[in-house]
Amino acid sequence: MIFEGLSDKLQNAFSKLKSKGKLTETDVKAVMREVKMALLEADVNYKVVKDFVKVVQERCVGEDVMKSLTPAQMVIKIVNEELTALMGDVQSKLTFAPQPPTVIMMVGLQGAGKTTTSGKLAGYLKKQGKSPLLVACDVYRPAAITQLQVVGEKLDIPVFSMGDKLSPVDIAKASIEYAKNNSNDIVIIDTAGRLHVDEVLMQELKDIKATSGPQEILLVVDSMTGQDAVNVSESFNEALGIDGVVLTKLDGDTRGGAALSIRSVTKKPIKFIGMGEKLDNLEPFHPDRMASRILGMGDMLSLIEKAQDAMDMEKAKELEQKLRKSEMDFEDFLTQLEQVQNLGPLDKLLDLVPGMGNMKAQMGNFDANGKEIKRTKAIVQSMTIEERRNPQILNASRKKRIARGSGTSVQDVNRLIKQFNEMKKMMKMFQSGGMMGKMKKGGFPKLPNFPF
Repeated sequence: MIFEGLSDKLQNAFSKLKSKGKLTETDVKAVMREVKMALLEADVNYKVVKDFVKVVQERCVGEDVMKSLTPAQMVIKIVNEELTALMGDVQSKLTFAPQPPTVIMMVGLQGAGKTTTSGKLAGYLKKQGKSPLLVACDVYRPAAITQLQVVGEKLDIPVFSMGDKLSPVDIAKASIEYAKNNSNDIVIIDTAGRLHVDEVLMQELKDIKATSGPQEILLVVDSMTGQDAVNVSESFNEALGIDGVVLTKLDGDTRGGAALSIRSVTKKPIKFIGMGEKLDNLEPFHPDRMASRILGMGDMLSLIEKAQDAMDMEKAKELEQKLRKSEMDFEDFLTQLEQVQNLGPLDKLLDLVPGMGNMKAQMGNFDANGKEIKRTKAIVQSMTIEERRNPQILNASRKKRIARGSGTSVQDVNRLIKQFNEMKKMMKMFQSGGMMGKMKKGGFPKLPNFPF
């Protein structure tokens, strides 16, 4: 979970305030000492931590907080606002050239995920209605050009390459002409990296910048390197003048120090974050939403956006009509399973729901890796069309055949059928109003244990 260690420590610190009717300056200082240690352990830059704690503490001992009826909530509100300000206040969006093509230059060290991120960004912009062109300017790393071509093929995005014999400067220049002649309004240049910042690397990047005139220079950094990511960002910004940062592997970083330090140290915004290995795992960075996630308050806006992107709204409407008529079958159920899978891993989804991040460990049937969903899909896919549409015909011999075909047991098949029938009953109660009656009497029907 992103920021897991930091999030847990901050929530523990604030929980000590909730039992207090009124706060004293001593209470605030004690909690802020814990906040300071939590941030330092998360590998946040020391100066950033020092300034952050000072500002928060000054605001928290103010008259409005001390006289508030809910001082603990006021302290959390202040920390949330200052975390948001630390990361840039508002979302920083890409800018586009008034005359296409817009050139975006991707820079960074080897191993940060620059080539994959270039592809992810191209895929993101394609969804926005743009026509991107990927440019292979890393002529030194073995298979770098091939890697970009494979990514481009998966995303159905053209890749401009002139092999590894010409200079990156000439390739970048030629790619812009190619884009103009082929109606590509975005040019994403994947440049070479090094294992460390050196003069040779920087000079080449400066030459590409001078030739291609990029609208945006995006620095790709590995968030899991913590303070090193901040130092790299500072070096690239001083030498090249970057316009923004893309933080990769943030889904695997439980500390998150880079995300909290880079904006303050470099004065350059984080524009995107990489949240997984798949080519659609690139998200615009929203400082306010990230602050909420750090404090365990969830991120419902991102969850809604994920649902809108992943869900087929027409199919959702059809399912709603079937539910109203109690006509849902296993084909509909399979469609719903596939749409849930499109949203991403369940543990990451729960992090976006307020209050659910800390509940994952308590959920007995929680399935972070999606094994239960895969097993359920295998069972349904082993049914014939007739069996999916008419589950009542599933007799003992059919169940045995389905179990063999799905690599499961008859007990697994029976369990799924039982859960499916329970869900249909529950939906029927919702439609008839019976559910509300049960709730008013203090009861609630047992929910089926589906893996989502």
